[in-house]
Amino acid sequence: MKSPIPEYLERILLECRDLDGGTIPEGNSELAKADPDFFGVALSSVGGSIYTAGDVDDLFSIQSISKTLTYALALDDNGIEAMLRVVDTEPSGDSFNEISLEPETGRPRNALINAGALAVHAMVKADSVEHRVERIRALHCALAGRELSVDRAVHEAELAADDRNTGIAHLLKAVGVLGAEPADVVEGYAGQCSISVSCRDLATIASVMANGGISPTTGERLLDAATDRRVLATMATCGMYDGSGSWIFTVGIPAKSGVAGAIIGVLPGQVGVAVVSPRLNAHGNSVRGVAVFERLSRDLELHMMHVSSTGQSAIRAMHDREESYRVELQGDLRFAGAETVVARFTEGFPGRRMIEVDFRHVREVDEAARGLLNESLFRLREDGYEVDVIDPNALL
Repeated sequence: MKSPIPEYLERILLECRDLDGGTIPEGNSELAKADPDFFGVALSSVGGSIYTAGDVDDLFSIQSISKTLTYALALDDNGIEAMLRVVDTEPSGDSFNEISLEPETGRPRNALINAGALAVHAMVKADSVEHRVERIRALHCALAGRELSVDRAVHEAELAADDRNTGIAHLLKAVGVLGAEPADVVEGYAGQCSISVSCRDLATIASVMANGGISPTTGERLLDAATDRRVLATMATCGMYDGSGSWIFTVGIPAKSGVAGAIIGVLPGQVGVAVVSPRLNAHGNSVRGVAVFERLSRDLELHMMHVSSTGQSAIRAMHDREESYRVELQGDLRFAGAETVVARFTEGFPGRRMIEVDFRHVREVDEAARGLLNESLFRLREDGYEVDVIDPNALL
């Protein structure tokens, strides 16, 4: 059978296409050439499936969405303590290009406004401007699963219109939170913003982030799990600039927008989503993009505060045998799933002294679930049960 998801996405685009409010930014001469009818959406699951509608393979510059992976790279290079000495994690409540610094420390409020992004860019370890941009580009390529290039025309247009970022960079240098020369940082930052991507690329990148930094297609770890979590937390609180509060209230998906009209959204453990349409609202976010995300969140119940009743799914099957009782587990076990298993254990197994707990259908067990399950298995043995754990992948 054919999946109904692409047809659903096509319908969403059709219903949102008449939203022609907003404007195309004019600060960058290349971005000003954007076709106002350019519109696409892509949804990529952590299982490796991708669904698309509209203009998903046409290229555009990634712009501020590059701040997310650059932040990840700088975190890995320097560690969280060094990062926090330079950039805070608080929402600024300001526009993306405001000079938003803490009065006491001079730190930018967060890594996703321009002031923070310039400071973060300087923290990426490199021997030159070109080396720094190349490292950032390579990380984007790895998550997108293909080679991406820097659009030189966009890069030059960025530099021609970068007086404000140049001023911010000099101010950061003056207060001691810029780890490189302002001119080099501005040039490199313009380069990272000029990486060419498609809507499909962004959804693929988002799916890796949704999958805890592991590629859904290859199984390769591309981002450190703790780094991925910190980047997503910052996206949730700061990714949509001074529209972040209303975004998380209505859409509820950690996200990041770019001035080229794209929005990338990451729902941990479920999906990555990307939408592109170039007309922007007063917050610098795509008008149609916001509308599509609102529909997806509402229709598919993707708000991160919506928690499905998943506890029972941790138990795949239960078999009451003549001499033993077998409990088969499945899926990704988090605290909620493990708690359901433990609650079953507390009911006891009347008439049976041997318990088999089968992990062969479990993909992953996190630390909280692992501790809870190990403790419960210990207590079963303390109660006199013979417990046989079938764990071929050593998940415990």
